[in-house]
Amino acid sequence: MHLKFDSDEQKFREELQSFFTTKIPEEIRQRAAAGTLNLPDDIVTTQRILNAEGLATPGWPTEWGGRDWTPIQRNIYHDQLSLNFVPDPLTFNVNMVGPVIATFGSQEIKERFLPKTANLDIWWCQGFSEPEAGSDLASLKTRAVRDGDHYIVNGQKTWTTLGQYADWIFCLVRTDPDVKKQAGISFLLIDLDTPGIEMRPIKLIDGSVEVNEVFFNDVKVPVENLVGEENAGWTYAKFLLGNERTGIARVGWTKTKLAEAKKLAAATKTATGTLLDDPLFAARLAELETELLALEVTQLRVVAGSADGKPNPVSSLVKLRGSELQQSATELLADVAGARGLAVDAPGVGTPEWAQLAVPEYLNYRKVTIYGGSSEVQRSIISSSILGL
Repeated sequence: MHLKFDSDEQKFREELQSFFTTKIPEEIRQRAAAGTLNLPDDIVTTQRILNAEGLATPGWPTEWGGRDWTPIQRNIYHDQLSLNFVPDPLTFNVNMVGPVIATFGSQEIKERFLPKTANLDIWWCQGFSEPEAGSDLASLKTRAVRDGDHYIVNGQKTWTTLGQYADWIFCLVRTDPDVKKQAGISFLLIDLDTPGIEMRPIKLIDGSVEVNEVFFNDVKVPVENLVGEENAGWTYAKFLLGNERTGIARVGWTKTKLAEAKKLAAATKTATGTLLDDPLFAARLAELETELLALEVTQLRVVAGSADGKPNPVSSLVKLRGSELQQSATELLADVAGARGLAVDAPGVGTPEWAQLAVPEYLNYRKVTIYGGSSEVQRSIISSSILGL
């Protein structure tokens, strides 16, 4: 089975490809291809270039910078970002808090936040997971108690990705502890410069910092920073996670990894030719490419089915399979690297940089079957909401 674009879609694809390869600085795209982006600068620079051309937030309502694209066009857009090594617009802004504000926020809160969110004048981070409420998100304990014109927030969030660069955090907080756990949650926007907030880095095994924990100690948050209705945050969170889970599939990114694996395997000598000639390796690669194509078609159905703004439970299937294929692709690259992948961060040893990065990337991508809802949670959603079991 092959996807085939009509003439208009092919023209659209070529226009995007031309823009991405001529307007996004080459050095940024090279760093993106190598997995060595300069954060936060490369993301900010890229998103502002895209936003100036109306290409940063195509999934938003048109009155707030969105594009009236078909699901096929949206799929082409995301594919071309990855295939041309353009850093994705910051997902916390574009795919998470932006759509929630645009869909459920008041006119005042839309005007206040959406333009700055689109242009990355505000860098958002996500305050959902807690030490005892990760995949079981509804068990969160961070409290927000109404006190006049403010909420007083106390609690802790963890695994806050790229929080060290963030200006604001969008949080799920418990505003009513006396009802069913899903019914007492609100969606609150919090300025990270507010007194009482502490951001602590969580150092990873390689010494880098990608995630953080955030502590709230009697933090005063204006009531006007509430999105939508009090105690309706669980509905907004499900809407957000539906968008996140679809984006987490990262079909285009996985395509680039499989293409890289194929190229590197063809250059890896074996006793009988090259690694690409090995029938077991070739069969494994072909199987991944076939599964990725099936996922791409499914993702198109999910995007089309979510056009009315309602969460589509099939997004759980896309998230589940997409994250697994990302892991399979990084595992394939690690296997191509072989013993060369043991030389990590070892300049002067003659090992190619791609091989030194293959194993750390493989290890780092163990996370993708956890964030956005673990695979076990996704299987539960699929069985109950899709299969009716």
